[in-house]
Amino acid sequence: MTDHQRIHPVVVDPEAPPTRPLAPLGSILRAEKGEPGGQHQIPLRRNVTIPVMPPSPPKKKRSCLCKCICWTISLVLILLIIIGATIGILYLVFQPKLPKYSVDNLRISDLTLNFDMSLYARFNVRITAYNPNKNIGIYYEKGSHLSVWYKNTNLCQGSIPRFYQGYQNRTVLNVALSGQNQYGRTLLEALQEQQQTGRIPLDLKIKVPVSIKLKTLKLRKVKIVGTCKLIVDSLSTNSMISIKASTCNFGVKL
Repeated sequence: MTDHQRIHPVVVDPEAPPTRPLAPLGSILRAEKGEPGGQHQIPLRRNVTIPVMPPSPPKKKRSCLCKCICWTISLVLILLIIIGATIGILYLVFQPKLPKYSVDNLRISDLTLNFDMSLYARFNVRITAYNPNKNIGIYYEKGSHLSVWYKNTNLCQGSIPRFYQGYQNRTVLNVALSGQNQYGRTLLEALQEQQQTGRIPLDLKIKVPVSIKLKTLKLRKVKIVGTCKLIVDSLSTNSMISIKASTCNFGVKL
């Protein structure tokens, strides 16, 4: 009598991890033979290192020195803007104009060649100063300098007195100039030769420190600088000299 096949129960552990299902035998054989129907396992790369970019350095804050420089530049610019605006407003309100000067008369009281061959000269010049401004007064301060030149040679020099010139005022100044030149003989011969032509060029150079008065406000000193180019007919002493031509140009120097 044939033994019956016995069936033994299989105990399954519920905590055991699931196993990978077995591949069919046919697919395994095809994979071993290299057939396209077979399944290939993709190898997994382990221990792969991923490059990590270093963190960017934090932005540097502006130093205190840089901030101080920026603040200083800003304050200077603001100050310049304020000064410019103030000057512009004052210019529009007062409309300042330069004073005008003219040489009315020239007289030579002395032109002598000394024993040491130096030339002594003494001139008297009458100058008219006109202030055309309606709201600006002019204080003529001490330290003025006037000089008469023949070409590049200084003949004599002097100064004008201190005085105040009011609005739209015309003032006549009589200025005495004197000087001595060591190359007297050569200079006198040149002047006498030039006198024969009847046209002797002379330059009257003026440098005067003045203070400007705006109504009741007195401003800082400036200098009025200029030259009057003269053509005279003679250099005879103690006689009236005719001024044939006169051109004056003046400007302000801070």
